[in-house]
Amino acid sequence: MFGISSLGWIHTLGSLPAIPVALYMFGRHGRIVPRSRAGAVYLGSMLIGALTVFLVARQPVSYGIGVTTILVLLAGYGAQSILGSTRVARYVETICLSLSAFLLMLPTITEILRRVPDGHPLAPDLNSPLLLGAQGALLVILVVGLAAQILYLRRNKAVSN
Repeated sequence: MFGISSLGWIHTLGSLPAIPVALYMFGRHGRIVPRSRAGAVYLGSMLIGALTVFLVARQPVSYGIGVTTILVLLAGYGAQSILGSTRVARYVETICLSLSAFLLMLPTITEILRRVPDGHPLAPDLNSPLLLGAQGALLVILVVGLAAQILYLRRNKAVSN
């Protein structure tokens, strides 16, 4: 179905929980909270998706997204360990983990629009106006969301959750 291999389904279903978990944390906390049960689920799901992308990717850009995702996850989840409970650590953590959510959603939206409905996708190629518009909207959400998160952290002196 949808031209997805068995390994592709493992990749897709393994990373899928990260989407609602990220939405929950953004709605509840305004950011991804790494030291929480939801944060652990997010990290596990993201690592499954980022590591298995190397086995299922068809586009060269997918490898870059996979490597970048792993790096921002490590930076986001490791910021407090390296920098301590500082304001800088909270900024690094917030920015990196928000970027990881963007890197999750970019290929998710792309794959959905390129595969659904089965046999007659909404975006038949990578230059489809619908696909480019959706990707642009994700970029706007990232920029506006990061600006709001940074302003919130500044106003609240980056106190911990």
